[in-house]
This record gives sequence, C-alpha cells and structure tokens, in this order.
Amino acid sequence: MPSPASPTTRRAPRAAGDAAVPASAWGPTAAAHAERADALTAVWRDARDRGEAHAIEDFLFTYYPTRVSHLRRWHPGAGVVLADAAEHAGWRWYREVALPGGGTGATLDADAFLADRGDTVRYVRALVGATASRPGTFGCFGLHEWAMVYRDRAAGRDHRHPLPLRLGHEGTDAVVESHRIGCSHFDAFRFFTPEARERNQLRPTRERQPAMEQPGCLHATMDLYKWAQKLGPAVPGDLLLDSFELARDVRYTDMAAAPYDVSAYGVEAVPIETPDGKAEYVRRQRAFAERGQGLRARLLDVCDALLPPAP
Repeated sequence: MPSPASPTTRRAPRAAGDAAVPASAWGPTAAAHAERADALTAVWRDARDRGEAHAIEDFLFTYYPTRVSHLRRWHPGAGVVLADAAEHAGWRWYREVALPGGGTGATLDADAFLADRGDTVRYVRALVGATASRPGTFGCFGLHEWAMVYRDRAAGRDHRHPLPLRLGHEGTDAVVESHRIGCSHFDAFRFFTPEARERNQLRPTRERQPAMEQPGCLHATMDLYKWAQKLGPAVPGDLLLDSFELARDVRYTDMAAAPYDVSAYGVEAVPIETPDGKAEYVRRQRAFAERGQGLRARLLDVCDALLPPAP
C-alpha cells in the first residue's frame, strides 16, 4: 500500500500588493514542504537504504528522473518575492531584488526561465490544455501492462518485472486475447510486445500525443508529475508534491491491476479479468481523473503566468 497520508499541504504565502513575503511566513511553509516530501518518499527511501528494489515505487524514481533533494526544495512560484532569501537568490533562474524598505529579496526570474525553457512551457501548455479539454475514456482496464508481457514465454523473452505473473504466462496471454485493447498513451504503447502492438485498436505516436491524450488514462495522469518537473521552479511547492502524490497513488493501482503478483508489497490485486475487478478499476480510474483535472488547471495557471498574453 502507499505510504501514510502526507502532512497537510501549505499553499505558498503571498504578501499584499508588491510586498515581499517575510521569512517568518515562508520559512515554516518551506519546512513543512520538506517534511511532506520526506513522508511521500519514505517507503522508497527505506527500500533503497536496505539495498532492495521496490517493484512499485522504483518507477517514480527511474522513469521519472526524481531526486529526493529536488522534491524537498520548496519554490513559491512565479511572481512571489521572498524577503531574506539569500539561498533562493543563488538558485538557478532566481534573481536578487532590492526591497523598498531596505534589504534584499529573491524571486523567480521569469524572463530568464522563458529564455531557457520557453519551448517546454509552450509544449506543456498545449498538451495539458488539450488533454483537459477532452472527456475521459474509462474502459481500458489497465490492459497496457498485460500487453507489455503478452506472449513473452512463447517468444523466449523475459518479462519486464522480477515479480511473478499472477495468472502465469498462459493465463496472462488468455486475458489479452479475450479483451479489446485501446491504449491511447504512446509511452505505454511503445513498450507493448510486438505481438500485442497489432492488437491495439489505436496507433499512438509521439507526434500525435497532444491529439490523443485523454484524462481517463492512468499514465497521462501520472505524467502530470513529469510536466510539473519540467516547469521547474515556476511550479509552487504544493503543486509539485500534489502531482507526485497523485502519480504515486496511480502507480499502486497501475501495478495492482497489472498481471504481476504484488502481494509481497501488501497490495491486493485488482483482478481486471473479472467483472468486479473491472468495476473497481473504473471506480479508481474516475477518481484519479478528477484529481488529475484539478492539477491540470493549476499547471495551466503556471504556464499562463509565464507566457505573454496571446494576441
């Protein structure tokens, strides 16, 4: 199961008008952010410290290039000036500013960030906005994970995870063959076995990703964390950790509904080969989609705060 609920989120403090936020306000927020990051990564760090792999959570630190130190680092987001923030002033894409009453503060240098990452901001804005505008599709039942190991034994391949297959190789293949596969997410589809690719009714590509992503997709929801990472210090700390927490929660369901036996991690399977399992998967899928749409709106606000107004 995922680690216990993280501490309560603190929104970035903001001063009235153009005033700087005093350290007495933003300091506790930054400390609470680091505490929450530690809680969210506790399970993975414990496994790492024991020298063990974690077949569920490792994905969050390998597929997504996560560093705990980056998760612990709090940013207020664009347009916020922090008083007495010498450490922030030394970070990339920050600049030091003189405060009206004397002293100095630090704030995100949005112009410098856009000069370096403008294409990324525009791409994230377009992709996330397009995905948010579409209705979710709820009927894939997580079969992308099954398609990644389809006919592995028959082809003499090793399957993707060291975990055993819950239904064995033949049982796993039978589930794939008895279902319609309609995966819209390119970064899942590209890991399908050659035999499974022909069974997918869609043909997602990298170029068509903005046109095909939809909010019901578990991997598109997990990728909100990737987009928050790519927006760097422009993303307020609470939004970064909310995105990571959702990706972590989705990952547990993604693996629970996969063909692997995850019982060693205290996780109960979502048996999508049964009617009850399908119903449970869709219930979770809808709840994740709702959370994801809220994060998409917040990521769009970040992009819009950085980009010049459209003509």
